[in-house]
Amino acid sequence: MISAISWVPKGASKAVPSAADPPSKEEIEEIKKTVLVEQGVDVESEEDDEDMSVDASKQPAEIEQALGAANALGKASTRKAGGSDLRDIADGLDELNMDDYDDEDDAIDIFGSGLGDTFYPSNELDPYIKDKDDDEDSEELEDVIIKADDAVVVCARNEDDMSHLEVWIVEDPEGDSNMYVHHDILIPAFPLCTAWLDCPIKGGEKGNFIAVGSMEPAIEIWDLDIMDEVQPSLILGGVAEKKKKKKKGKKTEKSIKYKEDSHTDAVLGLSWNKGYRNILASASADKLVKIWDVATGKCKLTMDHHTDKVQAVAWNHHEHEVLLSGSFDHTVVMRDGRVPTHLGFKWSVSADVESLAWDPHEQHSFVVSLEDGTVVGFDIRTATSNPSAELKPNFTLHAHDKAVCAISYNPIAPNLLATGSQDKMVKLWDLSNNQPSCIASQNRKAGAIFSLSFSQDCPFLLALGGSKGNLELWDTLSDVAISRRFGKYAVQNKVPASA
Repeated sequence: MISAISWVPKGASKAVPSAADPPSKEEIEEIKKTVLVEQGVDVESEEDDEDMSVDASKQPAEIEQALGAANALGKASTRKAGGSDLRDIADGLDELNMDDYDDEDDAIDIFGSGLGDTFYPSNELDPYIKDKDDDEDSEELEDVIIKADDAVVVCARNEDDMSHLEVWIVEDPEGDSNMYVHHDILIPAFPLCTAWLDCPIKGGEKGNFIAVGSMEPAIEIWDLDIMDEVQPSLILGGVAEKKKKKKKGKKTEKSIKYKEDSHTDAVLGLSWNKGYRNILASASADKLVKIWDVATGKCKLTMDHHTDKVQAVAWNHHEHEVLLSGSFDHTVVMRDGRVPTHLGFKWSVSADVESLAWDPHEQHSFVVSLEDGTVVGFDIRTATSNPSAELKPNFTLHAHDKAVCAISYNPIAPNLLATGSQDKMVKLWDLSNNQPSCIASQNRKAGAIFSLSFSQDCPFLLALGGSKGNLELWDTLSDVAISRRFGKYAVQNKVPASA
């Protein structure tokens, strides 16, 4: 299944992504330690056990190689049960001359005659293989290059109990597009949400990173410009220590110690602040909303204004200090980071919040999608500090027959909203005058829809994914009704209408 989708802006990716450096011994040990902690194994006792016991069946590589050499020379004939004669091993080592291995002469003597035995000092000078090598190198480089006109989209996928991020390239996204996976990144836990960000956490002016929230309390930030990476660039929060405690006559209990200011349950929602590029908001099943500074890796603020799981967060596009959060407690809360002591403004809804989004064309409006299949629109100018006041929505729309898991505003066409649902349908709505009307509806064969998003660079290209695990792209301008009603915005944006 595909649980989350994020577009990468054009020009943000390196033309030629770097190859990951092999992990150091210390990094490998840290990875092993992390896995043990997640499994609840007492790391200190494990290390003590490793120090006290040695596997006699495992021998150094040099010894194994020496035995091979001794056998080849016919000198290892006096094998003993459970071991080998040390003299034979010594003879084998002498034969290999391991001490002078690095000092051996690299010169090659060529015996023979005729053109077929001609020796060339390097492959570059050999006319018979030069063109072949060049062709192979150019083909490999061409497969890796991300072109300036390519669209890049990242999807979080879980398949056969394996979780990973897939970096997709969409060639000619405004024409006869071709899609393929450029590279993928294995991640340790089931992904639930993603957010792209460009904060240069590794230095420089900008970066190309993806933040991932999962069933674990940690938020991992991965560098999309590195292929075959095995470790995230940054981890926000997470488990510091996990132990199993046995009690007499009782079942084994787990004792978990979290890192400072960490979430203590699954991370369900993420939102990157485009105005303050080092700021990331997170929503969790632990009922908390947190504001992180990714430049320092620290939590700046923790908010506990919800009484149940927090499913979604979103920063306002115009007022970058204003944050929305939606919860299973059937409320949406707006907080202003400039006044952290203020408890914010609250709107009540009829069911669990699935998703929410600010209108990019109108700073006072937002929509909320719910578990009961409805979509509700609000205007923050109706907000009041009176907690008992009932705030009426601009509209209430019964959009789908099942939960509406994802919503996305079109970035250039005002009032165009996409919704995706567990009923497997994707619908496009015109919200003009707060009187929503459905103008297009399709079953894109992606199963239950869990995520969808319009591209900023190709504004009428909608990416979506769901329970079947297929990344689908819908050129919404190919629909006649969409082209007729919103095609003028494509022309203004110099995007050719395909219908």
